[in-house]
Amino acid sequence: MRRQEWNEKRQGKEKGILSRLLLAGLLSIVIGVVVPQIPGAMRYVEAVSGNDEESASEENEPPTISRTSDRLITDDDRGDADEDMLYYMQSLEVRYKLDAKVMENLHKVFDSAVYYIANTEMSVTELWSYVAQVKGNMESTAVAAVTMTTSEFLQVGDNWETPTVSYGQQVSIVLPVINFGTEELNNLIIEPKTSTVVTEWPFEPDMTSYLQTEPYIPGNQTKEAAMANRREFTFTFTARNDVMTGYYPLVFNVWYTKAGVRSEEPAELTVYVKTVGKPGSGFIGGNGQDAEGAKPRIVVTGFETNPSTVYAGDTFTLTIHVQNTAKDTAVTNVLFDMQAAQEGEDKTNTYSAFLPTSGASSVYMDRIGANTSADIVIEMTAKADLAQKPYVLDVNMKYDAGTSFDLTDKASVSIPILQESRFDTSIPEVVPADITVGSQSNVMCSIYNTGKTTLYNVQVKFKADSIDEASAFVGNLQSGATGNVDVMLTGIAPTMDDGTVKMEISYEDDAGNVTTSEKTITLFVTEEVFDEMMGDGMMGDDMMMEEQGGSKTGLIVGIIVGVAVIAGIILVVVLKIRKKKKAAALLASELNDLEAELENEKTEN
Repeated sequence: MRRQEWNEKRQGKEKGILSRLLLAGLLSIVIGVVVPQIPGAMRYVEAVSGNDEESASEENEPPTISRTSDRLITDDDRGDADEDMLYYMQSLEVRYKLDAKVMENLHKVFDSAVYYIANTEMSVTELWSYVAQVKGNMESTAVAAVTMTTSEFLQVGDNWETPTVSYGQQVSIVLPVINFGTEELNNLIIEPKTSTVVTEWPFEPDMTSYLQTEPYIPGNQTKEAAMANRREFTFTFTARNDVMTGYYPLVFNVWYTKAGVRSEEPAELTVYVKTVGKPGSGFIGGNGQDAEGAKPRIVVTGFETNPSTVYAGDTFTLTIHVQNTAKDTAVTNVLFDMQAAQEGEDKTNTYSAFLPTSGASSVYMDRIGANTSADIVIEMTAKADLAQKPYVLDVNMKYDAGTSFDLTDKASVSIPILQESRFDTSIPEVVPADITVGSQSNVMCSIYNTGKTTLYNVQVKFKADSIDEASAFVGNLQSGATGNVDVMLTGIAPTMDDGTVKMEISYEDDAGNVTTSEKTITLFVTEEVFDEMMGDGMMGDDMMMEEQGGSKTGLIVGIIVGVAVIAGIILVVVLKIRKKKKAAALLASELNDLEAELENEKTEN
């Protein structure tokens, strides 16, 4: 008989389900149904005003429906239970946007529960305990984990106001937690996510735990009811002295039990607090990042070396001038690492152009103030075989600034390295070594660039009182190259000394600076002597004397001319003897040098 009545009742429910839901809603509003706050067996709670309570009292209507009783259930109790489970199933469909397949499984759970309730004798307490169990099964069927959708019903109340706190001050954070879900949440644990890093947490970690608990938060049908049944949790914090200015996010973890299922992961509720830091402490945004979006920069403003000119192989002191460009933020924990360019002819034979004499290429500074300059000083040695050119030295920088850590920057300086210019010449060939006034001699020699730098605009000039100044342009000589000199020297006056002629060799470096070196050659210039002059002169004198009949005047003139001719002959002879002696001495000197070189080679071998 009871089964037939249940079937008729179920058919009536299926025909008029919408009407019953509307009727249930109207009834709950009119009579203000309030269910005892028992975990897992709770009806929907509406926030009612005092006037509504007085009205209900006057009409002698019970404000609550008891769900804890030892009496046996009636068909009305069964109908209330069916209606409660049906409403819960429909709320799951809306809340989780369930598809048809999941809803089919929920209907199976619902139908099985209705059949069980209709055919089972039980007390009121057992009925509603079973209903809570069925709801838990529905929840598990609807979603894989209860915690995946916590944020949909557990939120911060609308009455939240962002507090403001200055560095070193205390502030009370009042966190309003509301439950937008229709189910009661039990055994809540609320705890803030703290940190010792100033960019993540603005308060002093002065407690090991800020945990707070709450027995339950009832479920609600409306936003107004949820706000009326909210729970507020107060936390007192002290702002750090190095707190930054801006908005910090405060994240709170909330653990709970819903429909008898404990959340595996906590829900996260986020609010913000406005902080005021010390001047120069920096700024922070609501997401914990630098609000201004710009980081301090360390720039290289110049450098100098001591000595000012650095040659390959020299040890020198390098001073690099740097500046923190930030106007209000100091940089700390600054590390400079100097890395010279790699040199070498191939990948297997490379080396740094500069090596620090201390063995370490890093320089550490504790702090560089805002808009402040500093100097990096390091002693380095240039490799001896470097070519003459500027070499790049990279300055790698790593530093902290406010709440930003391990910031990096890079700058470069170019250090000019010079090579000592060197050259040598072959022994000049002077052909002929004796010339007369008006005649020419050919001078030839070679110039060797024995240094590691290029010699630019090489030229040779020959200077002496006895010759007309002459020059030869050789041009540019690369390292290891040879230039040839071939010039004709013209005699303009008799040599009045030892016959030395200056050979000036000049060249330019990369910067255009001229260097001059001097060598010498030997060239004798004499007056030209004509033998027929003497004959003609004597013949003229004899004729003159004969024409004058042996006059005394002609005799005197002849004597003077004869003496002059004899003196000239004697001078020529003396100069030739002197020249031969000097040539012999020069030849002897060269032979000695050659013997010495041969002796040295034998010794080395």
